Amino acid sequence: MLESAVRGQRQSAYRVLVARSMEGLHANRGDLWDSGKVESSQSVNIVYAGDVLVSGRRCFWKVKVWDKDGESSDWSAPSSWEMGLMKAGDWKGRWINDGKPLPEKDADFYRDDPAPLFRREFKVFGAIRRARLYVSALGYVHATLNGRAVGDHHLDPLWTLPNKRVFYNVYDVSKDLARGDNCLGVTLGNGWYNPLPLRMWGRVNLRERLPVGRPQFIAQLLIEYADGSRESVASDSAWKVAPGPILRNSIYLGEKVDARKAVKDWDKPGLDDSAWYAAQIAPAPQGPLQAQPLPPIRVTASVKPVRITEPSDGVYIVDMGQNFGGWARFTFNVPEGTEITMRYGELLYEDGTLNPMTSVCGQIKRKKPTADGSPAVAWQADTYIARGGGPETYTPRFTFHAFRYVEITGLPARPSVDDVEGLRMNSAVEPVGSFSCSNELFNRIQTMCQWTFLSNLFGVQSDCPHRERFGYGGDLVTTSDAFMLNYDMANFYAKAARDWQDSALPDGMLTDTAPSVGIQYCGVGWAMAHPHLQVQLYRYYADRRIIEEQYPTSQRWLDLVRAENTDHIVRRGLHDHEALEKEKSPPMITPLYCESARMLSRLARILGKDKEADEYGRLSENIRKAYVGEFLASGTGVVASGIQSVQAFALFLNMLPADERPAALAYLVRDIRDKH
Repeated sequence: MLESAVRGQRQSAYRVLVARSMEGLHANRGDLWDSGKVESSQSVNIVYAGDVLVSGRRCFWKVKVWDKDGESSDWSAPSSWEMGLMKAGDWKGRWINDGKPLPEKDADFYRDDPAPLFRREFKVFGAIRRARLYVSALGYVHATLNGRAVGDHHLDPLWTLPNKRVFYNVYDVSKDLARGDNCLGVTLGNGWYNPLPLRMWGRVNLRERLPVGRPQFIAQLLIEYADGSRESVASDSAWKVAPGPILRNSIYLGEKVDARKAVKDWDKPGLDDSAWYAAQIAPAPQGPLQAQPLPPIRVTASVKPVRITEPSDGVYIVDMGQNFGGWARFTFNVPEGTEITMRYGELLYEDGTLNPMTSVCGQIKRKKPTADGSPAVAWQADTYIARGGGPETYTPRFTFHAFRYVEITGLPARPSVDDVEGLRMNSAVEPVGSFSCSNELFNRIQTMCQWTFLSNLFGVQSDCPHRERFGYGGDLVTTSDAFMLNYDMANFYAKAARDWQDSALPDGMLTDTAPSVGIQYCGVGWAMAHPHLQVQLYRYYADRRIIEEQYPTSQRWLDLVRAENTDHIVRRGLHDHEALEKEKSPPMITPLYCESARMLSRLARILGKDKEADEYGRLSENIRKAYVGEFLASGTGVVASGIQSVQAFALFLNMLPADERPAALAYLVRDIRDKH
């Protein structure tokens, strides 16, 4: 970070050194790259231009800058990065799973299907210089080494379309290996790759909208010994597999766990696994493996309950004090076989009982189950069957919830607030901004917004962290500034832009959500998230490369929209659909189309495509003129019906002639003051 106590200070040049070793860096030898002194004020997104880098290469670097007067700084503190596995051929592991077929009937998806446990023992023969575990999955993966969790990620890898790309993570396990016997363990969850055939809103079955299959994983442990020799332990059919205690797991409905079925020390060396069976080789996904480029999902805060009530006998309501997305961790001390159910919700009914209905998956709210095996009401719930014999702790693994209240039933005695802990989870974006003032209400609103933002970051920016969990474009467009002023969203939003590219329909039309779940009726206001993200990433982080990569996708989309709306008025699509006063689509969506054309013009200009920039500039002006002719009552400032949202769109998106703006604003202010 550049800092100076001098007013008006600026960077005039920089020099970057990248070395193969820390010793070389200390000696100021940039044997991988020495940029030389570069006259530039650019301080972020400097593109590496040194020697070709190979898989596993560790690179040490530092930078110095010159100020406005030509005075140089000291060298920065050294830092480093490490290359992942760059080519498909660098992966020696195979994709493997438990070999079970998928159910043929929908009803069978709702039966117990234990999450599989995989294990592989191996030996370490000498002193270790470094060791890296590379791991990915279709579904969720949880890896252990000698009985201890590897890393602090949860719900990995993050959601992508596996026919386009699959993320992997890499962990430094150099200090976790023991000389002699060791054991790698892996548990697989369904995640987005093996969802239940729920009919969201009565029609949307994710199994028909997403690439799906039996969860599978690929792993590769690379060990480099002190003497320079190397060894690899990779996923293959030599791994052993057996069913685990997680009997069911769904991203929406929760988990069912039978702790009596847990296998003691299954992921430690020395287990007799003769009754376990061989893992099966699984077909590799179409999409390439890529290092996960954005922050993982982590536990980022702990929440203590504020009270526990008992609205009826044996029904306990735990009040966490606030809403959040994540898990609740429970400690039980109950007899073996005790079945405990936890349901989650945002609200209570007047009688103090849980109201789970605002967080039901896809509005699945029926009076009784149907023949397809799906629940009557698709609420969030976990079930835990105790092993007994003393205190035991349950934390979900392959699901997440959004809630303030937890209803617990099945306990033989009232729990204590000390028996429950809330675990807020989110993609662990770093805070970059803060706000506080003398008005405590404003401070509370800021805190509320931050918790809301983070609860909707689970690899995608969702519209809600319970009912749907999809990455809707409209929600992102309206809130990206607020997110970026509070958090470092550079890599998160770059991933979102690529999600829209991956989700594009064969003709180039962009989708309402990304990754796409086949919802396609919202239109321009949602699809415009793709060019909007590029504009924002350049505006906040000077990221030109994302525009170079993504501009053709936005261009193809906008050209399709233009071809569909030859009179420059967009007549179909979603807009301010929850407004108290309703307006038809054209006067609301056409300004968004105009803004999309302006964005394409700006993006083309950044890339030096001046002819295309001028073309999209002319298009935006033609859209604006058509809008004015169609919807503005000349001389009054009133647009279409004149409701607040229409007037606000016209003013904010600069759709009106300059001489009409004062009247349009005055009409809006009167409407707010006199009618509302």
